[in-house]
Amino acid sequence: MESAKRFYPLEFPKGQSIFLLGPRKTGKTTFLKQNFPGSLYIDLLQTEIARKYSSQPERLRQELLLIKKDKQDLPIIIDEVQLIPELLNEIHWLIENTELYFILCGSSVRKLRAAGVNLLGGRAWTYHFFPFIYPEFKSYDLARILERGTIPSHYFSSSFKKHLQAYVHDYLTLEIKQEGIVRNLPAFQHFLEVAAFSNGELINYANIAREAGISEKTVKTYFDILEDSLIGNRLPPYSNVQKRDLIFKANKFYFFDVGLIHALRRNASRLQTQENQGHILESYIFQELNAYRQLRDEPLPLTFWRTRTGLEVDFILNNDVAIEVKLTQNIHQTHLKSLIAFAEEHETKELIIVCNEEIPRLITYKGHKIKIFNSDAFLERLWNNEFT
Repeated sequence: MESAKRFYPLEFPKGQSIFLLGPRKTGKTTFLKQNFPGSLYIDLLQTEIARKYSSQPERLRQELLLIKKDKQDLPIIIDEVQLIPELLNEIHWLIENTELYFILCGSSVRKLRAAGVNLLGGRAWTYHFFPFIYPEFKSYDLARILERGTIPSHYFSSSFKKHLQAYVHDYLTLEIKQEGIVRNLPAFQHFLEVAAFSNGELINYANIAREAGISEKTVKTYFDILEDSLIGNRLPPYSNVQKRDLIFKANKFYFFDVGLIHALRRNASRLQTQENQGHILESYIFQELNAYRQLRDEPLPLTFWRTRTGLEVDFILNNDVAIEVKLTQNIHQTHLKSLIAFAEEHETKELIIVCNEEIPRLITYKGHKIKIFNSDAFLERLWNNEFT
């Protein structure tokens, strides 16, 4: 199997406890075992281990008080800590009363919040982990990314479609149900399919509720579940004071992986439309922007800008970098309208269009400079911090 060296720009300081959060199968465990090979690793997905600590959480504290000396100077890694949230009380005590420190992996924060347990009182920093990101690819293959997504096992597999369907079935439905988050599994499955076709659009709870055959309240709850389970992210609107009649309240929603969108969209004829293909490219650029902004010492704000008359800029990074994504090989003046409208009302550092043009170029229109990149050129410059 092919492999790629994982890229993680944030340091894990020695002695500092950390929550490392990311969706299932993104590679958290592999990354940690490669970087901390000598650490004690506790996998709560193993039934016998989970059963032991679930019935007696205090055993973790009792066992770690007698941990071998060669392990005491390394982080103790506990995987899928959300499965037994009561362990956080024991971990909290150990952080306060010993020199031990932890890396706590999780693929959901909802169960931790629902249980009302302490989240270590701010003593653990929170970091996020993602599927493959641009700096990790030895060779950049946009077509492969847009077809398979960037979850490592899916990206490299010749049976990626089966892997994606298994991910939907085994994690997005059964495991979420087993955690007690969702009771009506068929309704949740239908919601997922409807939500996949709304990916990257303004969230219209009423429309989704009508299509999915559930209440608006349930739709809002299901979106909360997806976000807390790290399956997707809401993107808020840009909210600085404006002259235009703007949309302030409605969010957009993006699933964390474009391959997952394909797996959820079962109607292939709808999937292959030009509009839907454009949304897939936009979703992938969102994935990269979201990872980039969070894998920094100080996360950057990311929003979108839209007026009620239909002018829209897909992404506003750090409040001054405006980015439009277009599925075209030939940018012309009609594609510039929204960027120019935004720039006329705001101080901007960069105006950017990401498209399928082969060679990057700089144009000037109505006194504003606009950079045009294909996705490869844009992402290379993004991860080299050229825009922020």
